[in-house]
Amino acid sequence: MKSFCADEQRKHDPKMFLSSGAARPNPEKPARIERLLAGAKAAGCEIVRPRDHGLKPIAAIHTPEYIEFLENIFLRWQRIEGASDEVIPNIHPRARTGRYPASAVGQAGYHMADTACPISADTWGSACWSAWSAVEAAEVVLAGERAAYALCRPPGHHAFTDVAGGFCFLNNAAIAAQHLLKSSKRVAILDVDLHHGNGTQGIFYSRNDVLTVSLHVDPVRFYPFFWGNADERGEGDGLGYNFNLPLPLKTTDAGFLAALEVANRRIEAYSPDALVVALGLDAFEGDPFGGLSVSTPGFARIAEAISGLGLPTVIVQEGGYLCDALSANLTSFLTGFIH
Repeated sequence: MKSFCADEQRKHDPKMFLSSGAARPNPEKPARIERLLAGAKAAGCEIVRPRDHGLKPIAAIHTPEYIEFLENIFLRWQRIEGASDEVIPNIHPRARTGRYPASAVGQAGYHMADTACPISADTWGSACWSAWSAVEAAEVVLAGERAAYALCRPPGHHAFTDVAGGFCFLNNAAIAAQHLLKSSKRVAILDVDLHHGNGTQGIFYSRNDVLTVSLHVDPVRFYPFFWGNADERGEGDGLGYNFNLPLPLKTTDAGFLAALEVANRRIEAYSPDALVVALGLDAFEGDPFGGLSVSTPGFARIAEAISGLGLPTVIVQEGGYLCDALSANLTSFLTGFIH
């Protein structure tokens, strides 16, 4: 299996974010790349640098004003007297009207859902290369490969069309799915991250050409809190094309696999031409976020069940934070999928 990653993805390196009102070290660190690369190599993956695909695949998902914001906000922020070293908003609109703020502070609040997506000097460039890794993986699957792995860092599934959140800026899984639609009539996205993929859901909520399915911790007491409930089924043309399976805290392998069986049946009923897997390794029992209790061997069983769908598959990295087993968890998943 080919694995795509660019050195530029390491440059995004915010030092802090705000959690429960307190400044804390940013857990989405560049060192994640080294651990994930080691895991991909141990699974026998060929590591390949993606090409620069330009803005077209990104602009197919994200709005022009959001792209312009991401590209320029760090420099604009530095011109504010007394501003923080990184862009972290201090205001969020309760409801966004048609009026668009002119100030950098107002636009940061408009385009950043929370204080867990700090923007530093290299965020835009790293996010583009992360997205291009997903595009490159989609390209090889379109060319006939059974599967490909995109080591996307920063991750993407909390990013909406024009809003960042939860360490995510460009929605890599959505970009890959849209790219697959070049030759596929129907694509499914299966999100197995610890957290609900609220951005992915939002992007496709009114569409029926992409089925979105997510297994995640019940958001009643867990990020992202306001999305991810079982009754969120889509709207308009997308009604019935969004499927959430919220899980109790500390769900183990058995419970996760039982929910995955339900998810797979829904995907089979949709009969897609291709699949995007939003792979979160933060469902691990030892992950710093501590929401679910999937074991290292459990990731192989999850991958085997997904592979059993028999679909051309783009695997897009989402969460999975620094812990001793991060490399082994990725190796377990990729080898389980291949075999």
